[in-house]
Amino acid sequence: MTANGCFQIALFFLAVLAVTKPLGSFMAKVFNRERTWLDPVLRPVERLLYRDEQHEMRWTEYAVAMLLFSAVSMLLLYVIQRVQQWMPWNPQKLGAVAPDLAFNTAASFTTNTNWQNYPGETTMSYLTQMAGLAYHNFASAAVGIALAIAFIRGISRREKDTIGNFWVDMTRATLWVLLPLCLVGALALVSQGVVQNLRPYDTVKLLEKQSVQITGADGKTTTKEITEQTIAQGPVASQEAIKMLGTNGGGFFNANSAHPFENPTPLSNFLEMWAIFAIPAGLTYTLGKMTGSQRHGWAVWSAMAVLFFAGVITAYWAEAKGNPLLKGVDQRSSLTQPGGNMEGKEVRFGIANSALFATITTDASCGAVNGVHDSFTPLGGMVPMINIMLSEVVFGGVGAGLYGILIYVVLSVFIAGLMVGRTPEYLGKKIESYDVKMAMLVTLIFPLVILVLTAISVLKPFGTASISNPGPHGFSQVLYAFLSTAGNNGSAFAGLNGNTLWYNTTLGLNTIIGRFFMIIPMLAIAGNLARKKAVPPSLGTFPVTTPLFSILLVSVILIVGALTFFPALSLGPVLEHLLMHAGKTF
Repeated sequence: MTANGCFQIALFFLAVLAVTKPLGSFMAKVFNRERTWLDPVLRPVERLLYRDEQHEMRWTEYAVAMLLFSAVSMLLLYVIQRVQQWMPWNPQKLGAVAPDLAFNTAASFTTNTNWQNYPGETTMSYLTQMAGLAYHNFASAAVGIALAIAFIRGISRREKDTIGNFWVDMTRATLWVLLPLCLVGALALVSQGVVQNLRPYDTVKLLEKQSVQITGADGKTTTKEITEQTIAQGPVASQEAIKMLGTNGGGFFNANSAHPFENPTPLSNFLEMWAIFAIPAGLTYTLGKMTGSQRHGWAVWSAMAVLFFAGVITAYWAEAKGNPLLKGVDQRSSLTQPGGNMEGKEVRFGIANSALFATITTDASCGAVNGVHDSFTPLGGMVPMINIMLSEVVFGGVGAGLYGILIYVVLSVFIAGLMVGRTPEYLGKKIESYDVKMAMLVTLIFPLVILVLTAISVLKPFGTASISNPGPHGFSQVLYAFLSTAGNNGSAFAGLNGNTLWYNTTLGLNTIIGRFFMIIPMLAIAGNLARKKAVPPSLGTFPVTTPLFSILLVSVILIVGALTFFPALSLGPVLEHLLMHAGKTF
């Protein structure tokens, strides 16, 4: 670890802090239907989209509207992939996507997961990338923001049966928040060299012949000499902007944000990392603003910050130490780069920014990567896994991170109430058995589906055949895949071949369970809270605006989240770390 690396991490954190209040205040105005500077342009457009924008929905109606919209969107994306060979904007003449892969991709992008079992530049046409994938990047992110706002309304409203209008919330999230930010973000990325065009791919002659090894479906490896290289390109910057700001993570290219056309410079790398946290951080201020307790919003933000620093410091420390098996070997990436594990990392980013990017993208449900998590040290690779195990509530995905941590807030308040022997209260609302049951349902579904599917995959040949490394690292590859999809993250260890019938099907279903089976209980809590009366605070009320509350919230997240998966971690990265120091490799 170096002073320069620590400074870069601190600078990033200060940039996130700086955007929290202004963006959060703006979003509070947007969803409270207060006038903003964008209204003269956007209100006329908005009015054209509604039949009745004043209609309010109960939580059940809100949930049905969200589910129907998501189902239709998913079907549309599936169809686009299956017929892309007959559609325009396909200069490379790419064929139809296979049915199981099309299902996996449609489910993944609809749920804001963006897990990719394919190389984008050789699988998806420009039309599929824009009208299919980029559209879903906007739609799934807007749905997440709308759900977070619905939960906030459930907390803030008194004796009401409704929590807002799904269509209005999603529309305003798209028009007022995502589109303006993405327009500015895309232009900023273009200025750094991110490509944006609709040209066919270029083919260039190599200066000398290159020998490449190709492994066929039968497992046999052949050597082929190549004299040309195809340079893929396309409408990248526009997709990159919403990929980050919407915490989607799906890359235009297979190398994702390690590709120089997606992330060419240190400044573009900084902007992309900052964009991942910008809206989730702002939503904590929106929480305080809309509930009338700004200190509570900052208390939630502080709990997220503590968990962020714990993760990034651990990852940076582990990667900076390097591989202990390479004794006497200079592990520096250059004459000026300090020692450490540079395997799978871009030299232009270095260890600090690679560890920071990996932490940020798994704190949030983004999944974009600028390095290969499969090449991290065991403890360095364990940090992204733990981040997802915590339900990605460390700032988290747009909207999803906030309503995810509010589930833990409900549990924390309940535990605090038990400790003082009083009925737990949260911002004037009594937390009762129904609320706790729904919260526990969320926390139980998540590990259940992950651990069951992981166990089946590491015991059956159709699962183990995709593992590239035996032993504990292979177990980590499978565990990470089901963690990432259930957590709607989308990043991967990259050593697992997921493009098989088993993994395409189970990982696709996993994204749906991880998204919608969590949302329904959350909306039920929101609807129940909205109906309750306000209870005046008393001497027995546990304050949710203090550092003590932030400490309790962090503790509950760690106990409920991380300890549930501790046996699985022991079989994967922990065991691999111990064996590595014992001189064992795989």
